[in-house]
Amino acid sequence: MPDRPSPDAVRAYDAGRPAPLVAATGIVLDTRGRVLVVTTAYTTGPELPGGTVEDTETAEQGLARELREELDLGAAVGRLLAVDSRPPGPLGRSLIVHVHLVGPLSPQEAAAVSLTDGGNTAARWLRPEEACAVLPARVAPRLRAGLAALHAGSFAHLVDGVPQPGSPAGLDPARRAALEHAGALDAASHRASRPKALTAASVLFTDADGRILLVQPAYGRTDRWNLPGGGIDSDLGEIPRAAARREVREELGLDLAPGRLLAVNWSHKPGRPARIRFLYDGGVLDAPALARIRLDPTELLQWRTVPPEELPALVKGALRRQITACLEARASGAGPLELHAGRL
Repeated sequence: MPDRPSPDAVRAYDAGRPAPLVAATGIVLDTRGRVLVVTTAYTTGPELPGGTVEDTETAEQGLARELREELDLGAAVGRLLAVDSRPPGPLGRSLIVHVHLVGPLSPQEAAAVSLTDGGNTAARWLRPEEACAVLPARVAPRLRAGLAALHAGSFAHLVDGVPQPGSPAGLDPARRAALEHAGALDAASHRASRPKALTAASVLFTDADGRILLVQPAYGRTDRWNLPGGGIDSDLGEIPRAAARREVREELGLDLAPGRLLAVNWSHKPGRPARIRFLYDGGVLDAPALARIRLDPTELLQWRTVPPEELPALVKGALRRQITACLEARASGAGPLELHAGRL
């Protein structure tokens, strides 16, 4: 049996092998949705912040270093949005670029971005469409695909800036349809590239006076109240009705079987996953049942019951329309209703 190579021999072998360059770039956003674009002393046009990963750094560590050294920015490097592989260029080396989300930065953090003694000569905040217009042709596709992945909660696979068949994000819908109709996608690529939807289940409770039970979330938009409920763990095989019961138990401490399905609501914004909500009738909670409510402080700040006329001040319009439609369905025995953004 041949001798096992020493660790030094393995390192020397790996160091001598041809390898692609690895770079990491950041889509740095502020709370207004603007993108940070920099001008460098060593390139001819604007760039996204970032640079080559050095020595034993990970892509995340390399990007964090570049942001710190060149922009005095200590923000955390967020999730991976895209990977772009470029074939060998003039230097004879292929390039792999990791595209990460950074931010959104608060107004104070965005204002504190400054040029240090690094290679950047200017930095400016641009709307995404403006940034795509000024960035060079090799960089703009990464921004477009990265933002598509951000909005879809997904990931983009690029080669020389072009989204690949089966890329979960960034693939033009017309191109995806053409690939599907041509039978050019294998089963895994077909699943990856199909549009995704987020699913949730909510429960409509009222008290003896017809007031609606609302809860105030402890995270996100705490100024907007919701119905009890939450996301369906579909990856675990959970069905909507089971999710509704689990969420009420976790949030309110009440283990109550949901009543009949009152409505299914579909909502959608361009470039983002559709949202589907199953709305169940929780029935009327009497005073002893309301007294048994015990909130999960990691999820909810408080609960209250409100008359229908107070809903506009507490919940967003689409949810208010869903609640109103469900109250009418409950009273008339109609349904389940098919709603789009709360409208029939």
